[in-house]
Amino acid sequence: MPREPLTAWRVEFEAPVASFRDPLFPGVTRGLRVPPPSTVRGLLAAATGAPAETLPLGMASEADGWGMDAETFHPIAVDGSDPAVSGRVSAGKGGMTLRMRPFLTDVRLTVWLPGPDGERVARALRRPRWPLRLGRSQDVVHFLPPRRVELEPTDDAVVGHALAPRDGHDVGSAFEHRLAASVSPDRLRTTWADYLWCDAPAGRHPVRGAYADRTSGGDQAVWLLTP
Repeated sequence: MPREPLTAWRVEFEAPVASFRDPLFPGVTRGLRVPPPSTVRGLLAAATGAPAETLPLGMASEADGWGMDAETFHPIAVDGSDPAVSGRVSAGKGGMTLRMRPFLTDVRLTVWLPGPDGERVARALRRPRWPLRLGRSQDVVHFLPPRRVELEPTDDAVVGHALAPRDGHDVGSAFEHRLAASVSPDRLRTTWADYLWCDAPAGRHPVRGAYADRTSGGDQAVWLLTP
């Protein structure tokens, strides 16, 4: 993206409960503390009805709490039977097993959508094509009306809970996450990237390749991420 001021649309999403499974741990239900960019792109594609949304976007996410849910699964065998699992119940009564599912509570996600494509997606959010979800199909999300803001190039800003590229800053408390940047519409190809994210909000720090959203007296760092 050019290093010059940009007009963007800022959208604030909220979800009472959300769960983001880490696909890098197959067979284990490991939860992520921040939604992957691919999840956010899927949310935007649900609004526009497009197979995928590849526009640059900035994002910041936080949650007030987290927990573990014991979910009941009824495995189905190849022959259609419902076998017993781990001796919990007899085969005649139908098998079942439990899986622990990590989840987040009171999730707040802010997304910045620059340029004409950002305006197009912001307009679609007012009348989304499909239901908007953040994570699993039951994790319905709510949002505030999109707001037009100006993003200014900066070398110093409040990092907060913004998702940054791996070289975006040097905040010592940041966690490095390998997340899905995008998933192909047929779900056969996933693009991965390394990001920095702060569990506890980080204050003002030197930043690289970032913009600042100074709306309402703030100085939030925004990194425009590409698939």
